Amino acid sequence: MSSRSFKFLSVAALLVLLMAGCQPKKEKEYQAVITTEFGDITVKLFNSTPKHRDNFIKLVNSKFYNGTLFHRVIQHFMIQGGDPDSKNAAEGVQLGSGGTGYMIDAEIGAPHIRGALAAARTNNPEKKSSGCQFYIVTGVRQTEEDLQSYEQVKHIKYNDVQREIYIKEGGVPRLDMEYTVFGQVISGMDVVDKIGNLSTNEQDRPLTDVPMTIKLVEVK
Repeated sequence: MSSRSFKFLSVAALLVLLMAGCQPKKEKEYQAVITTEFGDITVKLFNSTPKHRDNFIKLVNSKFYNGTLFHRVIQHFMIQGGDPDSKNAAEGVQLGSGGTGYMIDAEIGAPHIRGALAAARTNNPEKKSSGCQFYIVTGVRQTEEDLQSYEQVKHIKYNDVQREIYIKEGGVPRLDMEYTVFGQVISGMDVVDKIGNLSTNEQDRPLTDVPMTIKLVEVK
């Protein structure tokens, strides 16, 4: 090998090393396991919604959710939890007003397909989210005509994967562009359905309390 060839290879090797060092560092991925008496629900947290992801991680790590209830359940729609006032709440007490004292800026984008993990909120023009309350979508199957109608009204366009999930599995597209979806159930939808089918009172609170604990799982 000539000295010229050797020099070329050395420079090329150096460039490869430099380029490797400049590659963006892959973000950590996080999952959370919601444990109930009906089983576990595992959710993936979206890195595309960092404010909601980081807030949820902070609350989970502080054990904020442990002992709270799924306090609002509507069949074929969603199950909602995370109200701190639900801890040790008396039977029949209406829940859903508790919070952290702050809201999270909206990070709206992902659709409300079946299994979507989304942030609850009160009515506010900026669509800011509750600092702690969340819901998991059950929903119903949609038709192509349904989706086309929502696209026109909401000025959005669903991709092929989203369309397929809405049509074959279901969801609640009427909530799209209104609430922040910050995760997705990756296992345990049967548990979500069991909770979603519970009998409730007039305030949609299950007649049988469903407490939860949540732990974080870092995906390597």
